[in-house]
Amino acid sequence: MAFGINHLGHFLLTLLLLDRLKQAEHCRVVNVSVLLHWLGSVDFNLLNTQKDLVTGQSSWHAFRAYCHSKLCNVLFTRELANRLEGTSVTCYCLHPDFLHCLIFKGVIATEIGRNMGVLQKLLFLPMSKLFLLDPEGGAQTTLYCALQEGLEPLSGWYFSSCALQNVSAHGWDDALAKKLWEVSEKLCGLS
Repeated sequence: MAFGINHLGHFLLTLLLLDRLKQAEHCRVVNVSVLLHWLGSVDFNLLNTQKDLVTGQSSWHAFRAYCHSKLCNVLFTRELANRLEGTSVTCYCLHPDFLHCLIFKGVIATEIGRNMGVLQKLLFLPMSKLFLLDPEGGAQTTLYCALQEGLEPLSGWYFSSCALQNVSAHGWDDALAKKLWEVSEKLCGLS
């Protein structure tokens, strides 16, 4: 589910809109990832056989799937930038934060707890009021990547707190990004 929602859905939508995006004078694609992409990896054998990045259904598997899918966002942005070099379309990836509490840096108070049980909500929601960003604060880096003038030479890069940030070693792997693109095309029925 995480792979389909966090990666394949955005991948397919972007590809379906790509011809229109290229017609614009200047256009940006902004993908939201998270710092947890550092914990992600891509197992192509599992993707080819299970069409997913994890095999189990536990909370741990869900967490791992989320990390893996967020690495896919970084890789997709990188490969998209490579493929769009020389066009009017640029793309950026980001961690959605603004300077805030270091414990929950980048976590935004949206409907993140909507599927939690009652006990989890009782524990989580009071903490969220103290430590999580409001949606306006959490949108700052997204707005920066979408609107800041002069970012065009940084197409394919990763941002956090409205500044360039490093990505994991996997996130810089162009061969991995290209292979993910090819597998994603196959999974979306585009090849």
